[in-house]
Amino acid sequence: MTPLLSVRDLHVTFPTRSGVFQAVRGVGFDLGRERLGVVGESGSGKSMTGRAILGLVRPPGQVTADRMELDGESILNLPEARMRRLRGPRISMVMQDPKFSLNPVMTVGRQIMEGYRLHTGVNRAAARDKALEMLAAVQIRDPERVFDAYPHEVSGGMGQRIMIAMMLAPDPEILIADEPTSALDVSVRNEVLRIMDRLVRERGMGLIFISHDLNLVAQFCDRVLIMYAGRVVEELPANELHAAKHPYTQGLLNSLPRLDHPVERLTVLQRQESWRDAPSMGAS
Repeated sequence: MTPLLSVRDLHVTFPTRSGVFQAVRGVGFDLGRERLGVVGESGSGKSMTGRAILGLVRPPGQVTADRMELDGESILNLPEARMRRLRGPRISMVMQDPKFSLNPVMTVGRQIMEGYRLHTGVNRAAARDKALEMLAAVQIRDPERVFDAYPHEVSGGMGQRIMIAMMLAPDPEILIADEPTSALDVSVRNEVLRIMDRLVRERGMGLIFISHDLNLVAQFCDRVLIMYAGRVVEELPANELHAAKHPYTQGLLNSLPRLDHPVERLTVLQRQESWRDAPSMGAS
């Protein structure tokens, strides 16, 4: 079966005064109709991988790969006009912080309508109906009120749900969610996760879930990629994350506080230079 997304030997580089910086180095994976977690420290290349897939790496950044295919069709370095037709209807990305992703001078409803009309060409009435439908789908209690609200008038959790509604309105095949719950309290976080899980299962989408939270990824995702210094160092089923073999993954797990095993001082991760270029563990 052809995967929804296939990536092989992805590289993202940026020129600097001290030489070329490799933000992503040889990343490869396949995505089916599943929840794929991508975890690692800040700067490990998680978000840059998602941006490269959507063609959002701007010059002087450069993206190269042996293969980057969506449903068997190459999407590597497509012209911008062609990528605009793919973003939204085929593949969408929920950015990390809705405060910086939503336009502060446009109402919530107008923003959802604008994106939906751009991709589908429907009239304003149909776009308004779709926007209200999507606000209800992410369990916003009063869609009419939120439709007419400005981003500063809603909470962080509601803003994140609005972003999810906006990205899911065109019915994409793949959703990339970049730290979608990092700024939310536990109750709102769980609600957002339930919404995403339900929509992924009902629509048969592929989900790339980028996160720092190993425990959350282990509970929510089907499969996990561990990234370090721009590379995938380990790949394994999410329910086996706490039995990871790579010393980097083990170090991340050991640095987490645990209520069932309190310690006086948390373990500090001791990084090794050999991790940068060693073959990944468990990757297909």
